[in-house]
Amino acid sequence: MSATAIPVPSGRSLWSRIKSSPLALKLLAGIMLFSLWEICTWAFAAPFVTRPSGVIMKLPAAGMSAELWAASWSTLSAVLIGLAVSLVAGVLIGVAMGRQPWVNRVSELWVNSFYAMPMVAVLPLLTMWFGYSAGARFAIIVFAALFSIILNVADGVRNVPREYLEVARSFRAGPRDIWFGISLFASLPYLIAGIRLAIGRGLVGAVLAEIYASVPGIGFYILSNARALEQDVAMCAVLVLAAFGIGLDAIMGWILRRWFPWYRREGRE
Repeated sequence: MSATAIPVPSGRSLWSRIKSSPLALKLLAGIMLFSLWEICTWAFAAPFVTRPSGVIMKLPAAGMSAELWAASWSTLSAVLIGLAVSLVAGVLIGVAMGRQPWVNRVSELWVNSFYAMPMVAVLPLLTMWFGYSAGARFAIIVFAALFSIILNVADGVRNVPREYLEVARSFRAGPRDIWFGISLFASLPYLIAGIRLAIGRGLVGAVLAEIYASVPGIGFYILSNARALEQDVAMCAVLVLAAFGIGLDAIMGWILRRWFPWYRREGRE
């Protein structure tokens, strides 16, 4: 009697291939999410509620809209300038808090308090001080982004290995070299984490200020279209905001790969 050959699969299954591909998993999750959104809005929501199919239909016209591009640039430029100011100030204050105990004792309570304070609560005060203008938006961006950078840099400087500092002192390194040549660079992973937090908080602060103070920008663009029941157009602007965040995070990743190849995020080999 001849033995029966057992067929052996020639390759991996489709699900195994999807699980092994991060991009395929992200696409699959997005398709499932938008499909569920479409089904629920068709079944339960009012006709004017935005749907993915409606957003797709409005997306080409919105992408060619000069008004949307002008609003996007207004918000993005304000966020970038605010992040730059927050980065410089946050690094200086954070290094001082990490290196000087008396500076930390004086400022730690206030920095933690301002970091935990909701931006919405501060916004009315800032609009009174800076007016219903782009100045109030800039102030709320800096307020939103600054304290996450300060706290992360201060924690990083406090956790610099003592051996680094002892070796630097043995070679007669001055205070400036110890602060910015050793402490700051040794705490770079903490700084990077603070910048990532600051990007998201800065975007949220900019949109809140534009909605509250009617400052021209993508937040006010979303508000005006939502009030006119142009929900699909407003959602296109929301997608632009999401693209901002993804783009800034991609730029951060490129900078890390280009100039800091030793840095690895958690979970990456």
